[in-house]
Amino acid sequence: MAMRTLFVALIATVVVALACFAQNAPPMTMTVAGFPDGGDIPVKYTQAVPGVPTGEGMSPEIKWTNVPPGTQTFMLNMHDMEASRNKTTEDQAHWVVWNIPGTATGLPEGVPKGLQRPDGSYQQSATGNMYRGPGAGANGPKHHYVFELYALDTKLDVKPGADAFESRTNVMKAIQGHIIGKAVYLGLFRRPQ
Repeated sequence: MAMRTLFVALIATVVVALACFAQNAPPMTMTVAGFPDGGDIPVKYTQAVPGVPTGEGMSPEIKWTNVPPGTQTFMLNMHDMEASRNKTTEDQAHWVVWNIPGTATGLPEGVPKGLQRPDGSYQQSATGNMYRGPGAGANGPKHHYVFELYALDTKLDVKPGADAFESRTNVMKAIQGHIIGKAVYLGLFRRPQ
């Protein structure tokens, strides 16, 4: 009985120590190349570049650090907070990328088009299977483009839907109960006059 009590006490001590470590661990952070958090997104990464087809653009380099232990995959959701789709609360899907391997430390600049990436992850946007650069009009206030990165304790069993909105809805449902870290980065943009 004394040995069992000692074992239970030892396990409890380890659990408390791990919980304290987790609370003191630095939070996951993300950086997006070319602009500070809350700053203006350079035209280079938008639809406003001369010759870039409407709804396209070149993705910026994104890096993240302080990944929580146990991360199996990442999910990235880039969206325009000011856009309202079909008179609903759903905003514009600029880039939804899921099942990014847990060993990844970022995404390179200029991710090529294609539904499934070489690392097995999927990508979609309102334009198609690609990054959709910011495209807010020159009139009116700057739009808020939010990059949300989720660290997950699982690989998602979510296949691409008919469009980015269906996929994003399905992915957001699937990540519930599996989020072990989150980082957010904000960029502002409106087209030059």
